[in-house]
Amino acid sequence: REKIWFVLRRAVVFSAPAGIVLWILANVQYRGESCLQLMVVFLEPAGQFLGMDGAILTGFILGFPASEIVLPIVMMIYLSQGCLNEINDFSVIYQLFSQNGWTQTTALCFIAFSLLHWPCSTTVLTIRHETESWKWAALAMIAPTVVGSILCISLRCFSILMLDDAIIQYNCRVNDKKLP
Repeated sequence: REKIWFVLRRAVVFSAPAGIVLWILANVQYRGESCLQLMVVFLEPAGQFLGMDGAILTGFILGFPASEIVLPIVMMIYLSQGCLNEINDFSVIYQLFSQNGWTQTTALCFIAFSLLHWPCSTTVLTIRHETESWKWAALAMIAPTVVGSILCISLRCFSILMLDDAIIQYNCRVNDKKLP
C-alpha cells in the first residue's frame, strides 16, 4: 500500500508542473511563433531522421511525465491550439494526421518509438528509488531509446528503399511548412 501511494504522489508531482510547462510553451510567443512551434521546427530534422516529424518528437519529449499524453500533445501541435482537446471521431483524427504528412512509415515509426523509448518520469524515479542508483535509472532510459531509434531508422530506410514513402512525406511537409 505504501508503494502505491509513493508512486501516485510522484505521478502528481510531475504531472502538474508538466501541464504548466506545456501551457507556457503553447501560449508564450517569440517573434510571432509559440515556443512550442519553435521547438517543433528545431526538432524537425531529428524527427525526419527517425521517420517521424518534429511535432511527434516534441510530443515524446513533453510526454516524459506521462507517456499517455504523447498523442494528445501531437494533436494539439497539429491543430495549433494552446490546450489539449478531446477528439472522438476517428475520421477527424485520420484526416488530421494525413494533412500533417503522416504515412504508413510515420505510423509504424510512431508505434515502434511508443513501445521502445524512455519510460515515464515516475518509472524512472521508481527505478532510482529501488536500485538506489541513478546509473540504473539512466540505463533504463537510454537502452530502450537507442533500440527504438535504431528500429525507427531501419523502418525509415526500408521505406525509402522499398516504398518511396518517406521521400513523399518529406516533400509534402517541406512544401507546406512555414519556417521562421
